[in-house]
Amino acid sequence: MNPSRKANVYLAGMIGVGKTTIGQELARVMGYPFHDFDWELNKETGLDLHTLVREQGWLGFRVAEYTVIKRLAAVEGAVVGLGGGTVRYQWNLDAMAGTGPIVLLTADLKVLAERVRVADRPRVNPGTTLEEDLDLIWNNGRDLYLKAATYTYRTDQGLTAEQEANELAAMVRGWTPDTA
Repeated sequence: MNPSRKANVYLAGMIGVGKTTIGQELARVMGYPFHDFDWELNKETGLDLHTLVREQGWLGFRVAEYTVIKRLAAVEGAVVGLGGGTVRYQWNLDAMAGTGPIVLLTADLKVLAERVRVADRPRVNPGTTLEEDLDLIWNNGRDLYLKAATYTYRTDQGLTAEQEANELAAMVRGWTPDTA
């Protein structure tokens, strides 16, 4: 990374963990713009997540995801709320390498299920309940999530988004590629 380049802050984690809500607040606290992966994917493809997965499958989604991630990694000094599975794929990590810390947001799976019950997201594991799908995603990807993380932060501790953003800002300030 160019030493004069302002680092991005990437928020990773499963659906419902607070990437968008906390990300918007973190961007405000840090004086950075906020980019939400889902919004950027829609801009890139003209399709929402449901339609993209239905029309092009998960492989088509991952190709589009990589295109968006490369574009976002080229941005300087932004908070980026990643897709739920973005950090499980090495090519995305390679695109983001050296451009900013990845903060893995975590929460109890029951809390995640409560938060996303109304968000009818396509199942990664068809034929499963929301709880089963989240459990399978986490158990199959846990090591990849943890390996990708520069920092880990729990979002189910009863704090407001503003309190969480302030804690996260203090956590990531001073990050350099050397601390990764």
